[in-house]
Amino acid sequence: MDGLDTLTRFRVDLADHVATVTIAAPPVNSQDAAFREEIIRIFDILDAEVEVRAIVLAADGKHFSAGADLAGRAAIASQPGGFAAHNRLVRAAFDVVMECSKPVIAAVQGGAIGAGAVLALCCDILVVAEDAFLAMTEVDYGLAGGVRHVLRSFSPSDARLLIYTARRVSGTELYRMNVASVCVPRQEIVAEAHKIAGEIAGKVPLAVVAAKRSFGLTEEMPLRDGYRYEQTQTAALAATEDTNEALLAFREKRKPVFRGR
Repeated sequence: MDGLDTLTRFRVDLADHVATVTIAAPPVNSQDAAFREEIIRIFDILDAEVEVRAIVLAADGKHFSAGADLAGRAAIASQPGGFAAHNRLVRAAFDVVMECSKPVIAAVQGGAIGAGAVLALCCDILVVAEDAFLAMTEVDYGLAGGVRHVLRSFSPSDARLLIYTARRVSGTELYRMNVASVCVPRQEIVAEAHKIAGEIAGKVPLAVVAAKRSFGLTEEMPLRDGYRYEQTQTAALAATEDTNEALLAFREKRKPVFRGR
């Protein structure tokens, strides 16, 4: 895909309207500046690509992502304005996943630690391996961060337990706590993520985009205002070719053909 032929931390593949973004940054898929710059470029390109209707975020190796690369912290601290620039890049690397108009399904194996946990939680849907775990280890290293992201997916008590103790929460526990939608053996996570992505890719593309936009915009709105906004989305979709094609295909009892417009 144009613009993605020089990646060093990821691989990107596209088939049947599903893009697979694979973290490939051995040995533990830690996140450095190059990692963050590449994920921003990848998701900006996939967001604009009409052929992409859903995205699977997976990883090579034992761990999904062991979090931030701490080796460069001293250099960041020593530079005037270093933390401001670093923090801006970190935020952008998470925001680009959350704000991508296409749903993102995370396939998590092994550890998703610190920034790795936040990256997974920025995705729309989590598929986790039975031997996977999330951990927020910032308190072990005198750091802070991730609280607001964790609060989106965990209950207030569980979020505090996770942050204050740096405990590992296993894949099976994540499923029990309704943080993950699916928990399967490690060898099945990518296939399960692709199964979900394939289902999404078969729906009216603009309607899926509108639904994700609604999730992002209405998350902190009062119910009345949020639902009113959703109704404006439905009204706008009524004038699109794909919505009309979906209704026509239903009446004609055939599979619809969507064009993303």
